Amino acid sequence: MFLRLIGYLFGIGTLLGIVVLGGVGWYVSNLAKDLPDYEVLNAYEPPVTTRIHAATGDLMAEYAHERRLYLPIQAVPDLVKNAFLSAEDKNFYSHKGIDPEGLARAIITNLKNLGSDRRSIGASTITQQVAKNFLLSNERTIDRKIKEAILSLRIEQAYSKDRILELYLNEIFLGLGSYGIAGAALTYFDKSVNALELHEAAYLAALPKAPNNYHPFNKTEDAIERRNWVIDRMVTNGYVTAEAAEEAKAKPLSVNPRRRSTYLASSEYFSEEVRREIVERYGEDALYEGGLSIRTTLDPYMQVEAQKALRHGLIQYDQQQGFRGAVKTIDTSGDWGAALGEVEAYSDVKEWRLAVVLAAAEDEVSIGLQPSRTVSGDLSDERDLGRITLENMAWAKRYVDEDGKIRNAKAASDFLSVGNVIYVEALGEDQQGEYRLRQPPEVQGAMVAMDPHTGRVLAIAGGFSFSQSQFNRATQAYRQPGSSFKPFVYAAALDNGYTPSSVVLDAPIKVDTGGLGIWEPKNYGNGYAGPSTLRRGIERSRNLMTVRLAKDMGMPLVAEYAERFGIYDHLLPVLAMSLGSGETTVLRMAAAYSVLANGGKQIKPSFVDRIQDRYGKTIFRHEERICETCSADSWNGQEEPELIDSREQVLDPMTAYQITSMMEGVVQRGTATSVQVLGRPVAGKTGTTNDEKDAWFVGYTPDLVAGVYIGYDNPRPMGRGSTGGHLAAPVFTEFMAAVNEGRKPVDFRVPRGIKLIPINAKTGLEASPGEEGVILEAFKPGTAPPTVFSVIGFEDMVGDSNITVSPDANRAILSGTGGLY
Repeated sequence: MFLRLIGYLFGIGTLLGIVVLGGVGWYVSNLAKDLPDYEVLNAYEPPVTTRIHAATGDLMAEYAHERRLYLPIQAVPDLVKNAFLSAEDKNFYSHKGIDPEGLARAIITNLKNLGSDRRSIGASTITQQVAKNFLLSNERTIDRKIKEAILSLRIEQAYSKDRILELYLNEIFLGLGSYGIAGAALTYFDKSVNALELHEAAYLAALPKAPNNYHPFNKTEDAIERRNWVIDRMVTNGYVTAEAAEEAKAKPLSVNPRRRSTYLASSEYFSEEVRREIVERYGEDALYEGGLSIRTTLDPYMQVEAQKALRHGLIQYDQQQGFRGAVKTIDTSGDWGAALGEVEAYSDVKEWRLAVVLAAAEDEVSIGLQPSRTVSGDLSDERDLGRITLENMAWAKRYVDEDGKIRNAKAASDFLSVGNVIYVEALGEDQQGEYRLRQPPEVQGAMVAMDPHTGRVLAIAGGFSFSQSQFNRATQAYRQPGSSFKPFVYAAALDNGYTPSSVVLDAPIKVDTGGLGIWEPKNYGNGYAGPSTLRRGIERSRNLMTVRLAKDMGMPLVAEYAERFGIYDHLLPVLAMSLGSGETTVLRMAAAYSVLANGGKQIKPSFVDRIQDRYGKTIFRHEERICETCSADSWNGQEEPELIDSREQVLDPMTAYQITSMMEGVVQRGTATSVQVLGRPVAGKTGTTNDEKDAWFVGYTPDLVAGVYIGYDNPRPMGRGSTGGHLAAPVFTEFMAAVNEGRKPVDFRVPRGIKLIPINAKTGLEASPGEEGVILEAFKPGTAPPTVFSVIGFEDMVGDSNITVSPDANRAILSGTGGLY
């Protein structure tokens, strides 16, 4: 009877077991039906950081939603792999996706911790974490854990252990916005993974479970404790010796967070221009997730010098306008350092610091400098002091009072008081504690430097400070170029039958503009010089001559050339436009001058040399010239490689040289004589718009073009004498002097066929032996100096198109011109 009862109970138990197992099987089977396809791991392309580099390879900027750099498993050092295996899954290379030993250990540990405040520990293997991170959600449910286990078993069957570990190490979030071990190594330690030391690798391996719980600054003690636990596990697993472990555990975290966004000095405007180009070309996802590698055209040294030269020019002009007052005023009765620390300074003007006036006397002020910040972002406890003598802020004695009126001070206390927050700059190491007063300029400007042969933009300064204003005035500000446009009017003339010795009347002119009334252009200074050669007209920047020349040619021709050079997309063919009254950018002007410098070849300005995708494939290259023999393995007596240049010839090379020679005269005898200090061949042109609202200079040597403009963002007069020659040309000169230091001067290349003939600089007639005022002028084949004195535009004075006088250059006198000569 008893045995029968046992058999009965066994049968019932067996039946119940079968039912339970069947139910579990049915339950698991249903869950398995809805599992995501693990084969998507084959096409895994995580969001990867896009990196922008200078032409030298220096890192300029990084852009990412998730700061990640993908590393193949072969590139991951054993030290790093062993640290993560010890922390997360020591049996990874032996289990099949689920670790029974680890599961049992977790169950026992969690049972022991019942009733305590300790959080339960998990037993997920690295494979399970891959399944969860890639294919499932983070919800803490039984369903998700079962799905995770099933997927882990399948993943193990489909992929190698190294592939699974590679996916894991590149996907995990490790805090401070970093994803994957390569991104985290850079973010936390500013190092590549190959440069990580034991204590650093162990700290990164401590982070996957909960990065915020082991924050290097907010929870330093917990972070060190967790890191040391990882190191101990590495010892237990035989990856490091006990001695190495003790040495590593004795070290601090040594976290040194990497700077975000821009890394190369003064490159912010350039980086932002590239960022906009990439977004326009490929979209935001490609920029922030595509892992592009972008090699730009930027020359780091030229970039620093361009920004420096522009700042010097802006500061010099701004200081002449007087001191406009403090940045703000704070209370200095308590901890002035804390209050000053809340004021945001320009992060990209490294030479300047914010300071607060602590005492103001007649001949000096005492200042407290803004405290620096620690790596954690907290203000330093140190409080540095200094002083500014009246001598080092003499320019500020001319100041603007509360009513906007200019005042002249006698004492420092007249324009500075306690609590004023100001910018200062250290005088030098030999004058510790001594500073000069600085002021962010109101006036702005821009500069572009370019290789005229390729269109590669080598440097760009879009304003005084990117922190002050991210508006890039080199590419986004449309300004009137004024007389810096004139070379293209003259180039159109030289390309269509005129010569540098052609004579145009420089005299008053009235133009009937139809419904807009009569337009009477003036020369700068309101004078006029009578009949003058084209060369003299461009050297002296004669407005009246330019208008007459444009009228004689016809403005449609001028407009065609302006559009051909890329200065304007569409130029209204009215005479006022011949004086540069249409708006354009510094970049466009520099590109147009590049055509003159390179012999008339069309160029496309480019900030980017090459773009590669995440796999290293080149998807864009700026260089379009072809060189079929450049890839030869060795030289066996063959001809030198030849570049096939298919770019459009937009200007006759001889015309380009003629206008270049004429603009050399601008530097030698004209409106930009200050540029002569460079001591090398330079061609260029100044530009000044009405009421001195814009000041320009664009110039070039045989292999470098630079363009500069200075003006207020909301155009307003800068004051009498604020011309291109006085404001913009010195910026150009400072830049060119710096970047050409130590380089041998190179003459402009003279095209074959050009004839250099001595002419009288005033009359344009061929010079006689021994004659004074003679220059060598460039003439194309089939052209020569005139044999008679002919004046273009004389009909405006006497009703006839030309006037002829004796060919004797020394007696070239016009009758009845009212002394215009």
